[in-house]
Amino acid sequence: MRRSLLLTAAAAVSMVLLAMLVPMAILVRSYALEDRLARAALEVQAVETVVSGQDAGAVGQYVDRLNDAERHTQVTVLYPDGLEIGPDRGQDELVLDARNTGRARVDDVPGGSQILVPVSRGGNSALPSQTPVIRVVVDEPGLDSVVGVAWGLLALLALALLAGSLVVVDRLGRSFVLPIRRLAEHTQTLGRPGAVTPVANLEGPPEVQELAGAVDRLVGRIQLLLARERESVADLSHRLRTPVTALRLRVETVDDPALRDRLAGDLDALQATVDEIVREARRSEREGLDPRTDAVAVIAERVRHWEALAEDQGRAYDLRLATSGPLLRASRTDLEAMVDVLLDNVFSHTPDDAAVRITLDADDDAVELVVEDAGPGLPADLDATGRGESGSGSTGLGLSIAARTAEDSGGVITTGASDMGGARVAVTLRTA
Repeated sequence: MRRSLLLTAAAAVSMVLLAMLVPMAILVRSYALEDRLARAALEVQAVETVVSGQDAGAVGQYVDRLNDAERHTQVTVLYPDGLEIGPDRGQDELVLDARNTGRARVDDVPGGSQILVPVSRGGNSALPSQTPVIRVVVDEPGLDSVVGVAWGLLALLALALLAGSLVVVDRLGRSFVLPIRRLAEHTQTLGRPGAVTPVANLEGPPEVQELAGAVDRLVGRIQLLLARERESVADLSHRLRTPVTALRLRVETVDDPALRDRLAGDLDALQATVDEIVREARRSEREGLDPRTDAVAVIAERVRHWEALAEDQGRAYDLRLATSGPLLRASRTDLEAMVDVLLDNVFSHTPDDAAVRITLDADDDAVELVVEDAGPGLPADLDATGRGESGSGSTGLGLSIAARTAEDSGGVITTGASDMGGARVAVTLRTA
């Protein structure tokens, strides 16, 4: 965010500086040229005095001294009889116009400007054919003149203004970016196990402080609800297990062995259900609100756990597992249960000699587990991820567990046909 503010401020300040300094640079150059023209006008007056009262030899010496001493102007005297004294020789229409009209003129020429001044010589001033013309060519100011120095100062001023504005913007952005960053870091710790402390001494704009207060109030409310939930779970465990224990004692007094065994089995199933309900209710207390797990390591370990069963059955067991991957928003228990469901389906619903291929790929933000087999495959009209759906007479293939784990991590599960001839189940897990 600070970088965006700096870039925006730099663009805005740069446009303002360009709008201000470019016209100033043009004006500086124009003023420098006008200054040179003013100095050249003074030289023209001196040359006009010499030309009007001296012969060509004296004029030539004077013009040579001027041209040697001044690098930015070139003085040339053009006589009507064709005599030309100075470096810039040649008489064009502009020179003829100045001679014929008797009026001085200033014209733009490549590289600068020129001044043309006709000179009156005694009584011949009324005769254009006897009028010499003084030509003074003034070079346009370049970077080697005072213009370069002025432009350099303007550039330094622009850099100083830009740097100063960026410092001010950075300090201003820091005053509310850092509190927001601190608040974000605080919110990231809310799902971790342990006590959550409120945001203390948060400085910044009033809006950020109000947001911090709202977050603290929300966290307090969540902690209160979690505490009540844990109390309810503990009470639920006590309320359910005590009657089950009493019922088990009564079952043991039943005289009929077959009935006693059947009732004992039903009680075992009920006890397992109660334990599972309590375990799921205590998940947030055990794993935290935001569990993070190295999915590649957990899945690879669980996949190899089933390898022994494949060897006992003589089943081909092809593993293509990634070595590392990102931390996923899923608990270790959920990942192990997902792998167990997928492989239990394969081992339970395919012949013992049906090959299995397991592929585990990972990149920076996702992990994909693909389980393929050479069994009979899935029915075409069956939603294998739905609860209670089954194509083999059971209560369900159990893929709903894998689907829930994928959805909790922002991923998806897909089913289809494998090139091995059987089913293909792909589970994609994402970091967010």
